[in-house]
Amino acid sequence: MADLNRELADFLRRARGSVDASRAGLPADDRIRRVPGLRREEVALLAGVSTDYYTRLEQGRRITPSPGVVDAIARALDLDDAGRVHLGHLIGPMPAARARRTPVAQRARPGLHQFLDALDPRPALVLGLRTDVLASNRMARALFTDFEQLRPRERNYARWMFLSDEARELFIDWDEQARAAVENLRLDLGRDPGDRGARELVDELRQRSREFGAWWEGHRVHQRTSGSKRLRHPVVGDLTVDYETLMLPGDPDQALFVYTAAAGTASGQALDLLASWTFSPGGGDLHTSTVA
Repeated sequence: MADLNRELADFLRRARGSVDASRAGLPADDRIRRVPGLRREEVALLAGVSTDYYTRLEQGRRITPSPGVVDAIARALDLDDAGRVHLGHLIGPMPAARARRTPVAQRARPGLHQFLDALDPRPALVLGLRTDVLASNRMARALFTDFEQLRPRERNYARWMFLSDEARELFIDWDEQARAAVENLRLDLGRDPGDRGARELVDELRQRSREFGAWWEGHRVHQRTSGSKRLRHPVVGDLTVDYETLMLPGDPDQALFVYTAAAGTASGQALDLLASWTFSPGGGDLHTSTVA
């Protein structure tokens, strides 16, 4: 079975197993449930397809449902927006049409670098495919780490998150942030399973991080649109920053992340203090790489 088919089969099985059967709106029956989630025939019933059709789909057979059937299956499995997008990616063109590609260098255009600099003193960075860090402004480097000082191969958000002691010490909510990175990487790989660079990154992280391997096996997906991060910064102490994600119309594989904190709050004051320290003479030279 080709890679994409295995991904689809695994995703459907795990999604089916996580559905709360008591809330799925199924007719009552007298059978005892020995495993959590829905049975295949129940997903088929809720989606309005035959059990045989859904079974073949869950087995990764080479069939391509209509958009209406994909939506019906997504509703039956109670998928969120990211899960629906991921399902659509996995059911898309067959693997033969998505041959693995040699990784190509990603770059943020010069105007985007200028825009990031103009956003100072608000931290901002640009992530590309497979969470590669393509650009960051001075405040982002002071808040997180100086990705530009790392070797090119190490300028990756997920890799830094899992293999750097610095990241584990910085994030108070490291488990939450690291798991979100895994789930976002899952979404990226589903969209482009031919990305050899993403496959190599996943293989490395699975080998070197037990947490990554466990969360990857869960086959959950997440689209980072907005949220917050809780930090214990070595210069300004504890703070919480909120982020918004802006997709770039001219560069659909790149996303801009901008971080803020509410004015007048302790976190806002901490961010202002970090800006003052960062832009003072001799400031900003905080981070030393601890990437494994």
